[in-house]
Amino acid sequence: MLYSRKLAFIKRLFGYHETVGLRFSLISTFFKFFLRYNKNVPWAVHYTSTVGNPENIKRGKHVFPGDSPGMYINSKNGIEIGDYSNLGPNAGLISANHDSIDLTIHLKGKPIKIGKFCWVGMGAIILPEVELGDFTLVAAGAIVTKSFPDGYCVIGGNPAKFIKSLDKEACLAHQKLVESGQHPVFPGLNDPE
Repeated sequence: MLYSRKLAFIKRLFGYHETVGLRFSLISTFFKFFLRYNKNVPWAVHYTSTVGNPENIKRGKHVFPGDSPGMYINSKNGIEIGDYSNLGPNAGLISANHDSIDLTIHLKGKPIKIGKFCWVGMGAIILPEVELGDFTLVAAGAIVTKSFPDGYCVIGGNPAKFIKSLDKEACLAHQKLVESGQHPVFPGLNDPE
């Protein structure tokens, strides 16, 4: 009991959520506070991931961009990620393109918007100004170059195309279960972090 209270204290001290494991917390702390890697990111980030401009990321409940290995997140133009969305290993979110002539200049544009309960699969890349509606599942390795704002679908390929629709009623029932705190895997996880 004392061990779990100490662990909870350490996680709160460094701003990590209760669902983050001890090993992940310790490694993230070492890289962030001692090696100063991803030092400006206020949530736990995997040591092999890169999160640029974290101040331009608006994240919903239980969203931790960069917590999976090998992610690259460029949020120069902003990224908005809805509640309970998840990003797989080696995924990339690139919110700004470079100027064609002067590569030191990033072009201005609209932010990437990812809805609630979305999943971005391993190695998928989401390019600037893309908007994904709620319950959009991005297949592994997909390159998303255009928006799918209606959501409730699976997309994949290069460039990403519509693959199939999801049962909207089942998605909404799942959302209600999670948000009520009754989900068996995430009971009571309704706080902002």
